[in-house]
Amino acid sequence: MNPQQVTQIIEAGMPGAKALVKSEDNVHFEAVVIAAAFAGKRSVQRHQLVYGTLGAAVGNEIHALALQVFTPEEFAGQGRG
Repeated sequence: MNPQQVTQIIEAGMPGAKALVKSEDNVHFEAVVIAAAFAGKRSVQRHQLVYGTLGAAVGNEIHALALQVFTPEEFAGQGRG
């Protein structure tokens, strides 16, 4: 699985989300996910939403996934959006 495929899965599973995914080996991934759906949710709940979109790929095609999760406002507040 490559970063583009992971991006597509996350964005399809979380309408309105923007995912920025990187990987050097196509098994260990880093992702920044920006979604309004994260509003009012704790970090663990946000991670669960993302992992839920990836389903069985986590632990199989995706060996490891480092996540940073933000609402659009949080992301913009960091000067990154």
